[in-house]
Amino acid sequence: MELSVRDNEAEHRFELVADGQQAGLAAYRVRDGRTVITHSEVDPAHRGKGLGGELARLTLDTLRDRGARVVVSCPFFVRYVEQHHDWDAILEDA
Repeated sequence: MELSVRDNEAEHRFELVADGQQAGLAAYRVRDGRTVITHSEVDPAHRGKGLGGELARLTLDTLRDRGARVVVSCPFFVRYVEQHHDWDAILEDA
């Protein structure tokens, strides 16, 4: 499965694309120069394939590559970063 994430700035969300179809999203807002991840979801047709974790990984990788400071308030992303510490350097408390 080919996966990518694109930043839909107009809608304030990162969109997970799986084999050319949108499979999930991570909504965000920018506040005080920080990107706050507020909500995420995977389309029901794509659940059970580990795509939530891929959405989190690709979104956080993109933000790290941009040099962004990130706050996670989405419960899924909170659990994800508690279990995966690759992005500790970019994370901030709310």
